[in-house]
Amino acid sequence: MNYRRTILILLLPLFLVFPIFGQNFDVSFLIDWVSARANIQISYNLNEAGVRLPTGRLMAEEIMKEAGPRLLRPHLFSILADSNSVLGDLVERRELSIQELDAVSKEAGKTPPSLSTDLSRMIDRYTLNIEDLGALLIKHDRAVEPERPLIPVQTAGYTGIIIIADEELPVQGRNSRALATPCIFPKVWDTGMNLVYERNMIDPNLKKPMVLYAARENIFRPTPSGLDGDLAALLGANPLRIIARGIFGANPTDLVIDREDSLKILSSDNNRRLLREGRVAFVLSETVLR
Repeated sequence: MNYRRTILILLLPLFLVFPIFGQNFDVSFLIDWVSARANIQISYNLNEAGVRLPTGRLMAEEIMKEAGPRLLRPHLFSILADSNSVLGDLVERRELSIQELDAVSKEAGKTPPSLSTDLSRMIDRYTLNIEDLGALLIKHDRAVEPERPLIPVQTAGYTGIIIIADEELPVQGRNSRALATPCIFPKVWDTGMNLVYERNMIDPNLKKPMVLYAARENIFRPTPSGLDGDLAALLGANPLRIIARGIFGANPTDLVIDREDSLKILSSDNNRRLLREGRVAFVLSETVLR
């Protein structure tokens, strides 16, 4: 992929500043799609870098502060933006700038640097909100309305939409099955391959993810709605529950639902509003959520 060439070019300055970059730093980058956060740990090997404590502590902190955004770049580049692209592809196509990604890295929540118990490493920990990455990709000024059905159906007024896809499903256009995978901007299609939901349909003024990801256990709670925590607040007391029929896309991120279910959403102004407000949750396998 072309974005790998971009990664090498963008990382070159770091190699010049820190010649033994690969040996001195270790990065742990784990995404929890349920909380929509990336949990990051950067470890700097003081012994290999020739840094002596306590005199070198301030220098080590400054080196880590400078290196942080560059160390995170390849991990951010690999995050799925949608079914066709990772963030690195968008940088390659100039739809996203490396400066914007670095700014998100610098704004990530950070704990003060700490030392390992044997004093051989300095450790930084960050928490990065996936919604901050999503905000970089919202380019429209107003939400696009999904296509209205020519023959609407009678439907109830729902408070949210839950699409359950936590088992292997048929992959549209292929003779295979797979687990749906999280991304920043998934799409929803119906079995007639009509587009039901995509990023341009969400209100650009909302500061929240396009969908909330959840595990099956989160939608079968002993509560009036059956939902827990953030899901209950977002989806209300009477969500529409839909079983996905398939997945679609070069990356298996987009869900396919029955045409009858899409009509329940698109035939009502109230239910169409749920798309605009992002009151949508995908229930995926726990193996892909964390």
